[in-house]
Amino acid sequence: MAPAGLIAHGRGEAFDYLLGEKTTKPALEAIKAAAAAFLTAKKPVISVNGNVAALVAEDIVKLALAAKAKIEVNLFYRSFEREKAIQKLLERAGATEVLGVGNDASARIPELSSERRRVDPRGILRADVVLVPLEDGDRTEALVKMDKKVIAVDLNPLSRTAQKASITIVDNIVRTMPALVKSVEKLKNRDKTSYVQILQNFDNRKNLGESIMLISKRLSKLTEQGRIATLEVE
Repeated sequence: MAPAGLIAHGRGEAFDYLLGEKTTKPALEAIKAAAAAFLTAKKPVISVNGNVAALVAEDIVKLALAAKAKIEVNLFYRSFEREKAIQKLLERAGATEVLGVGNDASARIPELSSERRRVDPRGILRADVVLVPLEDGDRTEALVKMDKKVIAVDLNPLSRTAQKASITIVDNIVRTMPALVKSVEKLKNRDKTSYVQILQNFDNRKNLGESIMLISKRLSKLTEQGRIATLEVE
């Protein structure tokens, strides 16, 4: 994995401390909406980069099976060696098909100049719902412009990815993915009208606002605790 990618993931994890290192109520609501989106999709795809594969490969495979979704490798720093390494990791976790490797990523996303523009015509290009965990904002925005429903997993509710996605799960991916699998399994036997209702009742802007408020309240609480500790020392 590229050092820049690791640094980006570390920056995101800093927000986990601000969230209390737990899955919040807004995150659970977003997870439920994401599960409903997967279950209403005709061509769902899970986009996987190096960090995602390293952290939650088994959960990615479980979600793909539960939601009947395809798995596609997509990288900012592309090389055939990295793509193959991620493919092998996913296959060891149980994946039987991994798209977007080598020449399979022959299609292009408009308006993108990075290597993330390269996608598989069998996967992300034709998908109606795309999960983009640990994503960069430009591709999220571009996919939304292509009329795709984009589900993001981002610990920073103020990032461009979080702000531009259709459904943003503000949580650590190691907690999100198992919870998302469970949510899909729980909802999959319901009537499809219930999925539509869940999506209609979900407001991503409002949900992001609730996550931001939680962080604000926790910062205020931590600040107050720090002030009290200082007074005690004095």
